[in-house]
Order: sequence, then C-alpha cells, then structure tokens
Amino acid sequence: MSNSHLVVVGSGIAGLYGALLAAEAGVRVTLLTKGTLAQSNTHQAQGGICAVLAEGEAAPGDTVEAHIADTLKAGAGQCDPEAVRILCAEAAGDIAALERFGVRFDRDATGRRALGLEGAHSAARILHAGGDATGAAIADGLIAAVRDAAELGLITVLEGCLATELLARLAPSGSRQVQEPQEMHDAGSPPRAAIAGIAFLDEGDERRTLDADAVLLATGGAGQLFEFTTNPAVATGDGVALAWRAGAVLADLEYFQFHPTALAVGQNFLVSEAVRGAGAVLRDANGEAFMPRYHPEGDLAPRDVVSRSIAAHLAALADSAAADGRPEGPDHVFLDATGIEAANGAGYLARRFPTIDAATAALGFDWRRDWLPVAPAAHYWMGGVATDLHGRTTVPGLYAAGEAACTGVHGANRLASNSLLEGLVFSRRAVAAFTEASRHEPAGEHPAGQAREWPVMHDGATNLECHPPAGMGPARATMRHVMAAQVGVVRTAESLQAAAAVLAAPVRNGAAESTPRQELEEGNLQLVARLLVHAALDRENSAGAHFRSDFPQPPAGTTRASRFWVNTAPALTATDLTTTETQRESETV
Repeated sequence: MSNSHLVVVGSGIAGLYGALLAAEAGVRVTLLTKGTLAQSNTHQAQGGICAVLAEGEAAPGDTVEAHIADTLKAGAGQCDPEAVRILCAEAAGDIAALERFGVRFDRDATGRRALGLEGAHSAARILHAGGDATGAAIADGLIAAVRDAAELGLITVLEGCLATELLARLAPSGSRQVQEPQEMHDAGSPPRAAIAGIAFLDEGDERRTLDADAVLLATGGAGQLFEFTTNPAVATGDGVALAWRAGAVLADLEYFQFHPTALAVGQNFLVSEAVRGAGAVLRDANGEAFMPRYHPEGDLAPRDVVSRSIAAHLAALADSAAADGRPEGPDHVFLDATGIEAANGAGYLARRFPTIDAATAALGFDWRRDWLPVAPAAHYWMGGVATDLHGRTTVPGLYAAGEAACTGVHGANRLASNSLLEGLVFSRRAVAAFTEASRHEPAGEHPAGQAREWPVMHDGATNLECHPPAGMGPARATMRHVMAAQVGVVRTAESLQAAAAVLAAPVRNGAAESTPRQELEEGNLQLVARLLVHAALDRENSAGAHFRSDFPQPPAGTTRASRFWVNTAPALTATDLTTTETQRESETV
C-alpha cells in the first residue's frame, strides 16, 4: 500500500467512486461525509445515467459524436469542448466499472441494458436501474463496496463529520520541499501552498484534524440556497465555500439549473425528465399543451428552456386574467402522464417509474388519470470549483469532482443525465492524477501534482472579495425566499441588486441555541449566495440557465466565455498542525 493519504469529502457518486478507485490503487483513503453515506443528491437521482455503449448495445444510429453534439447544444455554447469529448468518449468504460462494483442496470426483453430517452437527447442512451431509482441503485451498490473495503481496512469511513477548513503546507519560493503545515482559513491565492490535511467537526461537534497528501472535494451542490429545491438538506455548498476560503479559483457561478417538473405540493419531489421522454405533456390550467409555443422540441426542449417557458406562460396567463378582471390563477402548471399508461398498457407507470408512482400516491394523486401540479425548482449548479481535465484545482493537492466542481463540461446548462456520468469520469481522472503524482514524487516531497494556471481576469471579470462573517446575514428562510424570488429562472439587475442588499444586511442569522455545525452551514450558504449573486450581476448577457431579461442577448463570440473568481483577502494567522488537540478544540470554529 502507498504511504500517500487521500481524504475524500462527500459520499455521492464522485466521492464513493473516487474512494474505491483510490483504494484499489493502493492509496490510504479516508472518506468523510457530513451525513450518512446515503445522504446525497446521487441517492435521490431518478432519471438515469447516459452513455453511448459499444456497438450492438447502443441505440441504432447513436454515436459518441451525437452525445457530444447534444451536450454542446444543451450547454448553450459555453461548454469546454475537450471536457465534453472526454465525458462522452470515456462513458462506457465507467459504466462497466460501476457494474464491477455491483451496480445492476435494468435490462430489456433481449437481456440488453434498457435505454431511455430524455429531453435534448437525440437518441435513447439513458441507462436506468429500478425503473426510476437509478441514483439509489448506484449509490447503494457503491456504498456496499465501500463498506466491504472498510472492513478490509482499505478505506476509513467517517460519517456525520462536517469539513470546516482545508489545511496547507507552504514551500519557500523556488523550492518544492514542503515546510511546516499551516492553515488556510480565509486565504487568497496561496503562496506556493500545497494541501496538508483537513479540519472537521465530528459527530459530537468536536473539532478534529486529519493529515492528508491530497483532498478530493466531492461535496455536491447548493440547492438549499433556494426556497424550492429538489436537493436534500445536506446540499449547502460546503465544498465551494471550503475551496474559496483556501484560495481556489471558482467558475461559472451564475449557472444554476432549475428542474422544470418538481411537484408543487409536498417537499418539491422531482418528477424525472424521463417521464416526458416517455410521452408526458405539460399543460396549463386550461388544458393547453403549451410548450410547442415556446420551442420546436416542445416538452423535450432543454431544461432551462422548459423552466423559462413555464415562468413565461404563467406570467402571460396572469396578465390575461388581470386584464379580464379574473383571479390570477395557480402558480404552477400540470404534467399529464395519462397518455403513457394508455399507450403502454395497464401497470406501465408503476413498473417503469415505481418511485414516482409511490410518491405521487402518497400525496393523493393517481397519475394514471390525474394531472400532477409541477413547477420549476433549483436542481443543479453548473458552476463550482474550477478544475482542469484531471480534477486539479489551482491549489496543489486539492482536487474536485462532481457537482462541486466546474469542469466546463456542462457549460451554461447541463444535459439531462450527464451529472452522474461527470461524477464518474472526472473523479476517476482526479484519482488517477493524484496517484500518478504520488508515484513520481521524490522521497520527502509532497505528492500534490501540478495546478493549472487560470486566467482569473478572463473576459472582463474582476476579483471578488466576499467574506460574510460567520453567523451574520439574513435567516436561512429569508435568504432562500429572496434567492428564489430574485435570483431564480429569470433575473434582472434590479432583482439581483435587491438580493445582494438583503444578503449584505448585518443581521445575525442564528438563534442563541444554534450549534457550531448549524452556524458553519449558515456561513457557507451566505458565502456561496453572495458569490452567485455577484457572478450573475457581472454577466450582462444570457446563456442557458442564466437568463437576464434586461440583457437577453447571448455572450459575444462562439467559444466559452467563463468568469473565474478568486479570493483576494490576505491569509489569517496560520496555526500549526502540531498544536495539541486540547488547544485546537478550544479554538473558535
């Protein structure tokens, strides 16, 4: 076994898969997650994971090139073409690796993997498991493999542990030899810093630290920024906040995708895009199938288009009602899946979408005959910690993968079912980069790998200083309401400035009984909210999920026009990792 130690933060598909691959490579692995292993966006994913399989297994006529073209089109011209090529070309290999770890995909009558169709895909290439429980099947398979590896001593699993700080060693100018470890609390661009470990709160909210040669951030997204979200409670932007405070470059923060069909009752349960792929239709309260008004692909248009179309159609209906002196009407539309059952025979919806069938029944709907009330809800953050094609960030030894990362593969709008795939492909590439660096470092040197240089001032962007003090800012409920109302599907300078003003208000957000963990999560949410709003104000054009009604034109040119942001505030006084545990636990978190 290698002496190198990798700490993986997060237990979605990117974290679980990365931990397993690192353990197989002989690296010492610690997998740290703030909830249980099963608490992740991955576990809740319904629709599936897309891949163009080998000839004879793929849909007739489907090709990797077609998958690339669909991804680039959905990304509204803002994808990194090389990242997209890697994602699509390497997909089949990672699907095979999932099956090696025990994941079983649904099969058709011939025994081949069943393939579904989703919006903005030109062919059926969506693999699913358990009908509409693909994420749970993948996560459960990987979790079982991680548990097995833990029993063999290959992976150390720390559940209920919230990462609080990235720790670093500083090397003198002109030397690669590492020095005494120091912490990067709120550091700006690190002066030749390399990751040395991580600090975290354990299950009892006691502060602990771990030495590490590298850290892989796989912490997922930040759906809890918004009042209506499909994300679980753990999605509070922790990885992006950690990376920002450590001086890592962030990118594309304005691009936050809203899923168009979350149930407008209950807890915003997501109704998979695969339902529309199977033939469901969006209708308004009058029964009109309105999507053809807004896009030639109708109900199978890209998600950002469908979400904006719903908002535009509801606004038009409200204006019409007001002009006629009628009540405004509902704040949602309806998803009509009744034709699917009629076309495929009795019992088809329950067999193909058992999770949705059970969830809608629990809320009192029989979707064989009832239309489901749906509305857009915050779903996926295309922006995040900027990485190269090997998961490396601008901080040596800090890697990122999955939703926390910004590889450029999604551009301004993620193509359906590409997110699980991205978590696989780029966590594998991150682990491979780390293990390769570990093998080639001379004895006594830090196996951090080389960080990519980033054009932080790219495309007219300016550095952003954003440091909300811990525990300051609006209450979470207020923040989420403001973000939903002012920073949602359609934005303007006025709405964004209103949100920025609320977020800047010096009001303590936590109650007196708030725990250190709650205060940290609140601080992370406040930070990433400010970062997102700032980025959205800076981008005075519209692309994909970022739509400014006051600047509806697309970005100039035909290539990716990303904004890169870095924390320019000076580092706080560093604390040596050799400080005694008693002293460290008494420090302010």
